[in-house]
Amino acid sequence: MGRAVFAREALGCVQSIQHVYGAQHPPFDPLLHGTLLKSTAKMPTTPVKAKRVSTFQEFESNTSDAWDAGEDDDELLAMAAESLNSEVVMETANRVLRNHSQRQGRPTLQEGPGLQQKPRPEAEPPSPPSGDLRLVKSVSESHTSCPAESASDAAPLQRSQSLPHAATVTLGGTSDPSTLSSSALSEREASRLDKFKQLLAGPNTDLEELRKLSWSGIPKPVRPMTWKLLSGYLPANVDRRPATLQRKQKEYFAFIEHYYDSRNDEVHQDTYRQIHIDIPRMSPEALILQPKVTEIFERILFIWAIRHPASGYVQGINDLVTPFFVVFICEYIEAEEVDTVDVSGVPAEVLRNIEADTYWCMSKLLDGIQDNYTFAQPGIQMKVKMLEELVSRIDEQVHRHLDQHEVRYLQFAFRWMNNLLMREVPLRCTIRLWDTYQSEPEGFSHFHLYVCAAFLVRWRKEILEEKDFQELLLFLQNLPTAHWDDEDISLLLAEAYRLKFAFADAPNHYKK
Repeated sequence: MGRAVFAREALGCVQSIQHVYGAQHPPFDPLLHGTLLKSTAKMPTTPVKAKRVSTFQEFESNTSDAWDAGEDDDELLAMAAESLNSEVVMETANRVLRNHSQRQGRPTLQEGPGLQQKPRPEAEPPSPPSGDLRLVKSVSESHTSCPAESASDAAPLQRSQSLPHAATVTLGGTSDPSTLSSSALSEREASRLDKFKQLLAGPNTDLEELRKLSWSGIPKPVRPMTWKLLSGYLPANVDRRPATLQRKQKEYFAFIEHYYDSRNDEVHQDTYRQIHIDIPRMSPEALILQPKVTEIFERILFIWAIRHPASGYVQGINDLVTPFFVVFICEYIEAEEVDTVDVSGVPAEVLRNIEADTYWCMSKLLDGIQDNYTFAQPGIQMKVKMLEELVSRIDEQVHRHLDQHEVRYLQFAFRWMNNLLMREVPLRCTIRLWDTYQSEPEGFSHFHLYVCAAFLVRWRKEILEEKDFQELLLFLQNLPTAHWDDEDISLLLAEAYRLKFAFADAPNHYKK
């Protein structure tokens, strides 16, 4: 009796806001679209477990609200994406893990002779040691040389293998405070900022070099321009940027003039109503509930929905506006915390330009993941299934534990894919995460899968300690990340890169 009462209370918590597709599509129900997912074999049930199966089936009928609580075709950008130098990326994550081990007072993770090198200066990527690399390279690395491992380390995959070598580990422009003095931090930050400024000030920004620098974090003063370049919104040629900005901003407000008055028309009023309902539910509340910000977000989302009828507005897209808006507004105001940004003192003309820039950058992002938001959201269905297969190979114990307690990946990972982990980590961490996503080829559509896998395995101890379906699911939907900072994100990204290097384009590499 107590279990049933608790189950109803738990289900009530996750049903507070219903899954909404907006005006164009009905809610997605995993039971109705079950053919999209392969059924998995279940452990034989016992009479004692029959009650849990019933509880699960009751919950499964409501999984649709488990998620509540762009790439440009520019040739230069495409070339830069294909030629990302993995040495610099690998150098970064290896130092993250090594510094973290030292900070925790543990011996450094096992490293082969090929990885035990003194860090080289940032401007000079390390030359790869000799040896035989046994891991299959991913597409993003196929055109670049990768550090090889010594033959003595080629057998089992150690945690340190295929990790980025030690470049500067910046946490939004900073490093681990416990390993560096404040003066060293200041010198390092100033040095990296100077490199960014020099790169951005050139007549033609080298996008490949910009991606290398940005992978380990972008200093706050240059983040707005860097994001606009990496997203493909602005051209690499510095002389073309002012004209491009002016043209795109003018084009956006032409959309407003042409479409926005139709928001109350019968054909669009449901879409606008749903946007109007969803925005106050977003976070951080201190930002979103400012009337000027609410109006800006409503216009951005409504115009995007009208201009993309294949998907229309889908709950979850609204969250993707926030990081761009906050990064661009912080160029004009000083805010200690991104959650407390106050736009009241920003001139109206500046807000107009920020609104247009936010719209176009969000559109570029969504161009690469739009199948996440079309009918039945097939992109998310596929990514959740890929996540399940990946976790089953990298941590079979966690995978088996979830399966034994009848926790489906769709019930917690749907939101991870739909909102790009924005509901799982603080906004400051999302911004740091997006620095790397925009530096990785297909960062939002492909690399995000490996980040989610690393994110799940990060909680393996807590997951394995939970022995109840409801407790497991509530934990996975409310992970304790409120105090996470950029170092936690850097560690997560380092592990995600290792997974990507080991498994991308090698689906049978660790096949059982």
